[in-house]
Amino acid sequence: MSELEPHDGADQVQEQGLVVDNPWAALRRFTAARIALGRTGVSQPTAPQLAFQLAHAQARDAVHQALDVAPLLAGLAKLCGQPALSLHSAAASRDIYLQRPDLGRRLDDASRETLQQQARADDGFDLAVVVADGLSALAIEQNVLPFLACLAARLAPESWTLAPPAVVLQGRVAVGDEVGQLLGARAVLVLVGERPGLSSPDSMGLYLTWAPRVGLTDASRNCISNVRPAGLGYEAAAFKLHYLLSEARRRQLSGVALKDETAGSDSALSASPRNFLLE
Repeated sequence: MSELEPHDGADQVQEQGLVVDNPWAALRRFTAARIALGRTGVSQPTAPQLAFQLAHAQARDAVHQALDVAPLLAGLAKLCGQPALSLHSAAASRDIYLQRPDLGRRLDDASRETLQQQARADDGFDLAVVVADGLSALAIEQNVLPFLACLAARLAPESWTLAPPAVVLQGRVAVGDEVGQLLGARAVLVLVGERPGLSSPDSMGLYLTWAPRVGLTDASRNCISNVRPAGLGYEAAAFKLHYLLSEARRRQLSGVALKDETAGSDSALSASPRNFLLE
């Protein structure tokens, strides 16, 4: 093949020396952020520009993708040993959900009635697990079940009474407060699809609230973010959450009054940090 015959465009540009490398290019192995992409004249090279457009399309798709509820409900029922509840927020459609965040924070009437029938008359539940599609159904479909399997292994030796797991369509974080309150749960854990970034359309967030009730603010919650294989791994996230759950139950509080003090205290997190600037 001669140099003039068509082949991969990016390779051809590189071979002809038209892309000027960025001297910080070696740092790209430490991050998925778009840094040190080089340049062609005063412009961005074609390959990074096309990769950016693909990532933007994936982020948009994640926001609008509908959650595949049936396999999620089946997986939750198998993992938790009890039927999972299918609920819906007060946002009737995806378009309304995106335009009216307040409606995504409350349940519709039918879901409220369903939960009232599930509430225990005696001492309630220790923990309610709520799954909300949020802004990325992709994150929920990929991460919820493997993460909860790791968390269940940590909770198994302890005495936790679990409410029936609930899946809330068109739900935001605060919808968990109403679910937990109606179920009479002492704590609620919300697993939600986070706002997609240009390198993370599949990121899941975890929100823990002690004594959930309608009207709480984010100051009452503890958050663990970016749970996914390419971010915070399932085992590490389960370890952090188990610590927060245990402390929340012991001290009967959550949010700004409860700090994550797990760093370096578990084998999954004990690897000494490296300073890439010194390598």
